[in-house]
Amino acid sequence: MRTNTFIFTCGDTNGIGPEIALRSINELYSKSKCKFILPIPPNVFQKYADLIDIKFPYKFIKRLGEIDQSYNGVTLVDIGDVKIDVGKPTRFSGRASYRSIIEAHKIIKLNLSSGMITAPISKIAWQKAGINYPGHTELLGELSNSKNYAMMFLSKSFKGMLATIHDPINKVPRLINKTKIRQLITLLHHTLIKDLNILDPKIAVLGLNPHAGECGKIGNEEIKILQPSIVDSVERGFNVYGPCVPDAFFANKLYLKYDAILSMYHDQLLIPFKMLHFNKGVNYTAGLSFVRTSPDHGTAYDIAGKLKADITSTIESFKWSRKIVKNRD
Repeated sequence: MRTNTFIFTCGDTNGIGPEIALRSINELYSKSKCKFILPIPPNVFQKYADLIDIKFPYKFIKRLGEIDQSYNGVTLVDIGDVKIDVGKPTRFSGRASYRSIIEAHKIIKLNLSSGMITAPISKIAWQKAGINYPGHTELLGELSNSKNYAMMFLSKSFKGMLATIHDPINKVPRLINKTKIRQLITLLHHTLIKDLNILDPKIAVLGLNPHAGECGKIGNEEIKILQPSIVDSVERGFNVYGPCVPDAFFANKLYLKYDAILSMYHDQLLIPFKMLHFNKGVNYTAGLSFVRTSPDHGTAYDIAGKLKADITSTIESFKWSRKIVKNRD
């Protein structure tokens, strides 16, 4: 694994993705002493190069076989020009963002890069383009041939994993079972050790129902699914606690007492996480054969093309990617 070369994807070409990718590389190029690769449509690059004071040397290539590992500038992979309609999700922007990811994964498979930092995509644009994946996580899980992967969110003081990802709330109870919860606890435990270098980690499991079911009065998933899964994990030597009452858990800042949280559904974790770490939080896909991080925000069409986007979360995504790569090595 190359420990000093990282890939940024361009994200949705009508959103803030190209801007934050290029501005982040601009900031990181001289400071990080790393090499960067960016698959991007040439006309999109030129649009933002005309707006941003590009401080790094670069060259475009058309085929991955042209990647020169000795080149010290930024390698831009030509994925074809795209129709630009800033601020709107279109089938063209959806296809471009998808192709950027596919090319980035090909580079990973060629062992030419250490990690992938993905700019935001639009699920609507993907639907318009006929791309049948809910998002990055599911696509990259399939590309990686990973059977046990999950969406995580990382900050210095708060780390969490989702048991379900982009699923309607009325489907969540049917998607949770003892096998899945045990697998996710195992994945979270090993991710904390292998990727984040946290030895003997403490994990908190949140309940699904209000008051964590209140002894079965408000729901029985805690009794039938979560408690047995936690007991089984403890018997296997893991430090796992719960099911915890979600609102009291966050109100009392109990997340500071654990190395990570396993949450049952998207907003249960993301509302408190983004309230605390919106600008610095990082999305991480655990369980892949490669390292993938991304900022924890979306395409922000309303400010696309205006150079107003905050690149802090993208910079943090690179820092976490580099840290995890070093831990794995």
